[in-house]
Amino acid sequence: MTDSPASEAAAELLTGLVGRGVRDLVLSPGSRSQALALAAIALARSGALRVHVRIDERVAGFTALGIARETGLPVAVVCTSGTAVGNLLPATMEAFHSGVPLVLLTADRPPELRAIGANQATVQPGIFGPFVRFAADAEVPAAPDGTPSWAHLADPALAAARGVAGAGLPGVAGPVHLNLPAREPLSAAADFSAPSGSAPALPAPAPTVLERGPRTVVIAGADAGPDAEGLSHDGGWPLIAEVVSGARYGRLLVHGYRALLRDESLGGRIERAVVFGHPTLSREVAALLARTDVDVVAVRRGGEELNLNGRTRAVAAAAVAEGPADRLWLGAWMNASAAAAVDLSAPAPDQDGLYSDDRAARLGAVRAELDAVRRRVDRELLADAVWRATWPHDRLVFGSSRLVRVADQVLGGKKVPVHANRGLAGIDGTIATAIGIATASQAEGAPGVTRVLLGDLAFLHDVGALLLPPDEPRPRIQVVVGNDGGGSIFDGLEVAATAPKADLDRAFYTPHAADLREIAAAYGWDFARATTRSALDQALTSPVTAPQIIEVPLER
Repeated sequence: MTDSPASEAAAELLTGLVGRGVRDLVLSPGSRSQALALAAIALARSGALRVHVRIDERVAGFTALGIARETGLPVAVVCTSGTAVGNLLPATMEAFHSGVPLVLLTADRPPELRAIGANQATVQPGIFGPFVRFAADAEVPAAPDGTPSWAHLADPALAAARGVAGAGLPGVAGPVHLNLPAREPLSAAADFSAPSGSAPALPAPAPTVLERGPRTVVIAGADAGPDAEGLSHDGGWPLIAEVVSGARYGRLLVHGYRALLRDESLGGRIERAVVFGHPTLSREVAALLARTDVDVVAVRRGGEELNLNGRTRAVAAAAVAEGPADRLWLGAWMNASAAAAVDLSAPAPDQDGLYSDDRAARLGAVRAELDAVRRRVDRELLADAVWRATWPHDRLVFGSSRLVRVADQVLGGKKVPVHANRGLAGIDGTIATAIGIATASQAEGAPGVTRVLLGDLAFLHDVGALLLPPDEPRPRIQVVVGNDGGGSIFDGLEVAATAPKADLDRAFYTPHAADLREIAAAYGWDFARATTRSALDQALTSPVTAPQIIEVPLER
């Protein structure tokens, strides 16, 4: 027992969360949230909780999002009152649309200080609107007199965060919000421990059995995971997998799918599309899913139901009925896929030329080798180099930059853990999300490196995430920045054809002269700059002993 009801309530709430499986908490410092902060640190000291401190609440929200993405478990976020709460909105929106479990713990003034002009007091109850699956404005803790504490909120909050209950799709995880008002004294000394617990496993949903017969493709969007490849394999159906899906592998993977979907003899004959995750990277897939003559079956993980054609069937899981595969349909796709595959590997050395008795032939072969080594990196080579350097024990994060679309067009199949914030496909929070993923995976013993591939504007947008506490483990992470000096993603959008060049530069490309080497030095990160494929390969595969930024200059 302490002299602070707020401290008692905070300790009871966090103990309840830890006892139900919460392992990580991201904390931004503030006065009104001091009871929650001290309780979290006490639990961290006892080994029951991992606490990650970030001074910027927006960065804290996306760091928590990354941890929850990697672990699949709810992650708590603590912040003080006022604008601090508003800074959690971008990560909360992304978590809602991606089906990622977050528990937002926002400190607040007591009711008597609301709406009277009190300092740092605003309207926090309901601030996240439809983007949380459960919300509660808690009672103010009081001295032991029978007033309820915050402990009773742990169960409903975690149930909704994990998708057991709450608003949204049944069985779909998402963010929840507990607004926690308190009166002074706001804290007292806290030193206690709590046993770690685990949440009961959710029952596997009953699958909808899909009959054979219709000409079918499986589409894997962001966060689809291995279930998409599994259904494709079981059904003998072509697999159209985005590079951010986590399902871009297997013998039925379709290469060059954009052009094949435009082909009337292939894409035009599709009768059914089974969708996993959230496809966002191509207009061709969106056009297919909007066709009213196609039976679209959607297995979703987060946000809203996918229903571009107004008649999409949402299911919790899918399986294939017994029977033979349509070999003619599959064969047509596989033949076209093989012809569309892109090979970005360097040509094999001309052994005959290198060892020829003809001096001119030898010089020509040597010159070809030097040209290959010195070849400047373009977007395709950059995506290929990062993809080739990443293995199953690593993690790969794509930013919502032009590079992810290039990667989706040219990369082949490979079974590696991939993450991307494609729920809303914003550029914000990419570095913070990747650091959360790296921190979580490496805390669980993963031996690899987390690589994040993004453009220069996405990098600059989240540059504050580079500030890491000196007393927390340094993640093994490489932030690979394709730097073309501005927002060249707009080259492929309608505005590039309609706006005057000066207006396009000022309002869209937003050119800059930021020095990434100086930024790395300011935040204490290692730095490398690679202009050729050989230099890039060396940077990507060298041992990572500290967080690193790799800049790759690109032509606009």
